Amino acid sequence: MVGILVILGVSWLLLHFIEKESLSVFGFWPFKKSIAQLLIGLGVIFVIRFLFTFLESEIRSFEWTPNPDFQIRTALNAFWYHFKSALTEELMYRGAVLYILIKRIGAKWALWLSALVFGIYHWFSYEIFDTNFIALAYVLIITGFTGYVWAFTYYKTGSLMMPLGFHLGSNFFLAFYLPNQPYGELLYSITGFAEMNEWLQLMISLFTGLGPSICMLLAVKYMLKKKLIEEKVWSLY
Repeated sequence: MVGILVILGVSWLLLHFIEKESLSVFGFWPFKKSIAQLLIGLGVIFVIRFLFTFLESEIRSFEWTPNPDFQIRTALNAFWYHFKSALTEELMYRGAVLYILIKRIGAKWALWLSALVFGIYHWFSYEIFDTNFIALAYVLIITGFTGYVWAFTYYKTGSLMMPLGFHLGSNFFLAFYLPNQPYGELLYSITGFAEMNEWLQLMISLFTGLGPSICMLLAVKYMLKKKLIEEKVWSLY
């Protein structure tokens, strides 16, 4: 939490001295509206993640083994961990700097620049510099496009809460069955799957990697079109 407070402090300084704005640009208030956006993000991504996990399981013939040591307390700790992690990254990559960039260079370039930086950041967080070019490109494309969708959502809603819901929900859902650290395989482990050639496996990985982000983007655009969520009107230079 100390790290989050530091980021908020730096964000306030940047917004105050560069744009004469406050932390209100993050859309954390009014509280009722922000919580609703957070819950929408969580609900949408849980449905999307469940669908793609089911499809991948069917295609690759996953064998699921329940976790006999599952505890509610561990799941709650995992949720809190992922909440702090997601909030930290949202403030860093979809926070004050993105707001300033949108104001200064326009949304189109700001969103793609944010996406590029977010993708490159995952080279470091995944520690994959010793892997081949294909792996680096894959991570950049998948995480970069996800970052674009979350940045687009912030731009369109004027709030970090729905992107935070997407981010938190995605990470927490994957912790149910992937061997992530420090919390993973909370409910199940994948103990077997069908063997496939490398190119088919790459196609499936692209489908399951890009598919959820594409669905998130379509969901946001649909909700905006149907006025299920309010669209922010930006005052640009």
